[in-house]
Amino acid sequence: MHRLVAESVVQGAGRTLSMPFQFLNEQSAIYTGADPYAVSQYVNQHVGAHNLRIQGRGLASAGLVHRKFGMIDLCRLHYGGRARVWSAGLADIYHVQFILRGHCHYQSAPHEGIHAAGQVLVINPQEPIDLVYSDDCEKFILKVPAALFDDACLEHRWHKPAGGIRFSPMPYRFEALDSLLCLLTLICQEAEDGNVTPQLLGHYHRVVASKLMTMLRHNVCLDPPSQPPASFERLCRFIDDNIKRDIGVDELARQARISVRSLYLLFDKHANMTPMHFIRRKKLERVHATLMDPAYPVSNITAVALDYGFTHLSRFAECYKAAFGVRPSDSLKARQARFGRN
Repeated sequence: MHRLVAESVVQGAGRTLSMPFQFLNEQSAIYTGADPYAVSQYVNQHVGAHNLRIQGRGLASAGLVHRKFGMIDLCRLHYGGRARVWSAGLADIYHVQFILRGHCHYQSAPHEGIHAAGQVLVINPQEPIDLVYSDDCEKFILKVPAALFDDACLEHRWHKPAGGIRFSPMPYRFEALDSLLCLLTLICQEAEDGNVTPQLLGHYHRVVASKLMTMLRHNVCLDPPSQPPASFERLCRFIDDNIKRDIGVDELARQARISVRSLYLLFDKHANMTPMHFIRRKKLERVHATLMDPAYPVSNITAVALDYGFTHLSRFAECYKAAFGVRPSDSLKARQARFGRN
């Protein structure tokens, strides 16, 4: 196995700088000193469909480390010889390839060029490619499903082109992506730790997709839309104006012109609860105000509860007591004791 810490050597201010980034270690090793075609077969199953040809005499010195991290795959590999890799196109996934050692010749009409150590190549879905790796080439591959970039566009209200998101194949240099490399180092550590909760995985997915979108070149316009989304205060007014209706998260998201995921983030930030919990709380407050206000004639509690959409009366009574510390009947009795019967 080659060194576990990949070092990119870059030129800065007339001197050579060494930038160490650790992308997975031996506990994630799948192959060490292996047949390149065995490594290729594993990559076909887990990372992306391709064809491989080792040019010249192939040596049994290929290596691969791999980890899944939720919807993302992390893979570091070398074929141990001059290798040609070609593919008719990846289906609904993006490959962000970090060249750690050696170099790679890239060809995908009309683009062609050399990517050396310390540079990054992005391969888009359905993009035919032909790559030739040098004998000593080692790369780290970040495999990202297209759905994560779609979600990022929804969350940030970026306009996704009808033809899909396409990243530029231009070589990106490590020194311009320092924060991204630090993020990926952390993610590799988290993947190997194995104690990440599903909620934290979701946060990492959003951060990775958003980070790539903001740091790499592509065909998506990241300018904010000309019409701002509804503020939290305007959503509150909409809920108040329609409090007796059955309001769902999809309707709120349309009102706010944001994704459902962004809607949840908005309510978590401003109300520290989900949209549906917020709506239920507002309905309970209206019921409580009705039961306590002598200006509102109340025939019975059930009629008031049903008027605000509470069809499960026992559940309604439990939620009411949890919110106000008393039963609905206690509130009505307190009003009657103070103001008399209406």
